[in-house]
Amino acid sequence: MASRTKLTDTETLELYRVALENAESQPEIATIMADLGYDSEKIAEGKALLTETRTAYDANKTEDDETSAAYADFSSKKEQIENTYNIHRKKAKVVFRNDSLTADKLAITGIMPRTYIKWLEAAKKFYSVASTDTEIQSKLARLKISAEDLTTANTLISELEAARAVYLKEKGESQDATKAKDSAFAKIDDWMSEFYAVARIGLEDNPQLLEALGKVVK
Repeated sequence: MASRTKLTDTETLELYRVALENAESQPEIATIMADLGYDSEKIAEGKALLTETRTAYDANKTEDDETSAAYADFSSKKEQIENTYNIHRKKAKVVFRNDSLTADKLAITGIMPRTYIKWLEAAKKFYSVASTDTEIQSKLARLKISAEDLTTANTLISELEAARAVYLKEKGESQDATKAKDSAFAKIDDWMSEFYAVARIGLEDNPQLLEALGKVVK
């Protein structure tokens, strides 16, 4: 594999592109490399691998961007319902401080759950129970929690669950795209490793030509 530990993916793609372009377009380099088996057909093979790698890189970048956007949407919705639920829960704990049965029905007994799944289940139970119980609604109303507020919160929860599903989908696709990109880079790295090994042999007496392929000669 070609050594590129200090190069980013984009820097590597550009390095390989320039190397293959110059290996084909500069007559002196092209002649020497062709004599060592790297004729136009062989260089075309490398260019094809480079195109595949570039495509995989672009696809991975697109998936990463989509994942970031999906996560931002999910986080925004989560923050919105967190703020709403936090206030409603505190008010409900006051309203039903002497009614442990209703408090249990609304899942507001004890501290707020910390993990996402348990927190979500608590919020869903609170709003689903409150939305279908007119007696609870009338008691919550005195602390300015209306039936409409409860309905809106239920809608927000549904939107949150949908946003999380989209985020997890995009995350999975991004991971698959990363694997595809890494696989493509492994192939081009291996191909270019041999290319450079041959170039060092053929251009040993012409260091300036080797530098045209992106290899600085000390």
